Amino acid sequence: MRKIKIITLIILSVLVFLGACSNDKSSSSNKGNSNSDTTEIKITWRGTGENDNIRRYLEEFESEFEAENSDIDIVLSPIIASEGDYFSKVALSLQSKDTAPDIVSEDTFMLSSDANAGYLKNLDKYVSSWDEWDQFIENIKNGVLGEDGSVYAIPTTTDSRGLWFNKKVFEDARLPLDWQPKSWEDILEAAKKIKESNPDVIPLAMNVAKVNGEATSMQTFEMLLYGTGETLFNNETGKWNVNGQGLLDSLTFIDEVMNKEKLGPSLSIALTSNYGSVITQDLLPNGGVGIVLDGSWNIGNYLEGGAVPLEDPEAVLGFASMPTQNGQEPGTVTMSGGWGWAIPANSKNHDKAWKVIQAMSTMDSQAKRAIIEGVLTVREDSAQSPDYVQRPFIESATKALENSYFRPKSDLYPNVSIEIQNAVEAVASGSMTPKEALKNYKQAVIEIVGKENTY
Repeated sequence: MRKIKIITLIILSVLVFLGACSNDKSSSSNKGNSNSDTTEIKITWRGTGENDNIRRYLEEFESEFEAENSDIDIVLSPIIASEGDYFSKVALSLQSKDTAPDIVSEDTFMLSSDANAGYLKNLDKYVSSWDEWDQFIENIKNGVLGEDGSVYAIPTTTDSRGLWFNKKVFEDARLPLDWQPKSWEDILEAAKKIKESNPDVIPLAMNVAKVNGEATSMQTFEMLLYGTGETLFNNETGKWNVNGQGLLDSLTFIDEVMNKEKLGPSLSIALTSNYGSVITQDLLPNGGVGIVLDGSWNIGNYLEGGAVPLEDPEAVLGFASMPTQNGQEPGTVTMSGGWGWAIPANSKNHDKAWKVIQAMSTMDSQAKRAIIEGVLTVREDSAQSPDYVQRPFIESATKALENSYFRPKSDLYPNVSIEIQNAVEAVASGSMTPKEALKNYKQAVIEIVGKENTY
């Protein structure tokens, strides 16, 4: 009997201890909030590590939102990965109620396929009664529609792409500081002058690696292709371009830069996953590269709180629109993308997630994110914010949108995009000629979409 009493006391002690641990865990997850009805809303986006402008924005938003909404506990849950890996990891997490976040950042080019797969909640009922939906730019709203015409995300940012250049490098090469090339040949000529003036400077850089995913497809190949007057996909017929001269011309330009004229970075830089940070956060602001084909979001790197803040960014750098191939109409071209906040179908808190998205999508919040991240706002009223309008490069980055194209809204685009990356890297690395890479690309795309769906 004595042994039984001792065992009973031990069991009771363990139960009390476990109960205390459970209470500690609960209070910790609620950040000290004693309200037992507090709901955790987990927000997931593609994190970029130490210099993460989206995290900067979200941490400020989290503090302000929770101060006014004691029933919601925001949990920031970034996925730190390359662009391609992020999409794979997000898709995996969305498949289960145990792993799905409550709000997920969706690239608009992946949104349609994720919606078709049933991963995202249809938001039509929410936006139909939301009076601020009319403030979003119509063209941008099209980017968050699924193939069924329904809304599956709320736009958060958009962007343009163009040619960044270092003004000190340009001075040394006797190039104009208000540089605006009229053709691809103008770009090559400027790069050659930079090479002649300083052999230690990389004349011209652009994404060419498979590991950098959509940055290679969209920021390099499609920026070139759409400048030839061709497109990747015919929206009216639903067919894919596999035979156009523009495809070959685009790969030939890449070959000329990387191999024939040796104007690009070494492969040890060009083919790595940290290419973007090395080029835009180190070499460009410090005069290690002359011209960089990249996005307007890099503005955020050079502002206060950014990765490499510059006292006067416009005194150090310039941003020119990308010209068409031969200067033909409309003269310039850009590809535009964007991200949106979506609610996973497997989230357990749809209504409260929507409440958080609404708060992140106000005029002030949208302007604040655009300023912190260095991107273009998606709301017409946010674009009138004095702080937004006064931002460096905002005029030139917005002007680039005048002749903007968007990626194909097709479930098959992500698969085709991988083949673009394969072709670009093969040419850039010198393992294939442009014609060989195009032949492989054509065969691969036909296998993906069917020969009847090509032209």
